[in-house]
This record gives sequence, structure tokens and C-alpha cells, in this order.
Amino acid sequence: MAHEAHAAGYRISDDPAQFDIARGHAWICQESYWAPGIPLETFAKAVRGSLAIGVFDGAGDMAAMARVVTDRATFGLVCDVFVDRTHRAAGLGKALMAYIRGHPDLQGFRRLMLATRDAHGLYAQYDFEPLAGVEKWMEVWRPDVYRIA
Repeated sequence: MAHEAHAAGYRISDDPAQFDIARGHAWICQESYWAPGIPLETFAKAVRGSLAIGVFDGAGDMAAMARVVTDRATFGLVCDVFVDRTHRAAGLGKALMAYIRGHPDLQGFRRLMLATRDAHGLYAQYDFEPLAGVEKWMEVWRPDVYRIA
């Protein structure tokens, strides 16, 4: 069953039927710094495999989004947090983070993570801290995986 909340005249929902894949893809593919050029099929698959959250304005249009890649028991990775330019400064980043931190499927985790280039202050308000034990972590990093030659 979908979890919903309201904030500042917006509705926040994890109902997959309401998530606007095309709009989310346009934001992440064309405006994000972390996944420029991501193919629609790849983005859609990522949304289907995640807890995808949409923030909807009074007209029902998606104004912001986030995804949480999670097993819904022990771990979550917050990603693709994006607020449409026309809705910025309305507190939607904070509303998304409050929604995520209070979501019933995201409680009791050992670890909830995210990566950000420039929003550390926002996420610190929701108990995020610099990565502990960074020397233990490893990654496969392919920043140009979506770039068309």
C-alpha cells in the first residue's frame, strides 16, 4: 500500500502508478550532474527496482522526486533527489527528506546512505554524517557509462 504525506501544499507519495517516469528521466538525464545521458530504459528499470517517491503539486504534476534503493530491512541508498526549477525554494528538499526519514518501510536500518556534491547542510539536518570507516568501502566507478561516443 502506498505511503502518502502532505507538506506545503504538495502531496508526497511512493505510489508507483503515480510516478512520472518521463518527467523524472528528463530531470536526471538532462539536468543532474550524477547521471547525464542515462537512457530512459535504464532509468525506468532503476525506478521499478527502488522505492520511488514523487512530490506532486496541486495540479497533480510531479514537482520533485527521490529514490531509495533498499531491501526495506537493513540498508538504504538515497539517490536521484531532484526538485524542478519552478518549485525550488518551496522546501521540497526538506519535505522529501522528512518523508524518507519517517517512511514506515525505511525504519530500523543499520545504514542509510547518500552521496552529494553540494547539499551536505540539507542532509545533515536529517542525521546524515560523513561516511564512517571510509577505508573499508570500495566501488566500481564508471562515470561515463551513459555517455554516447
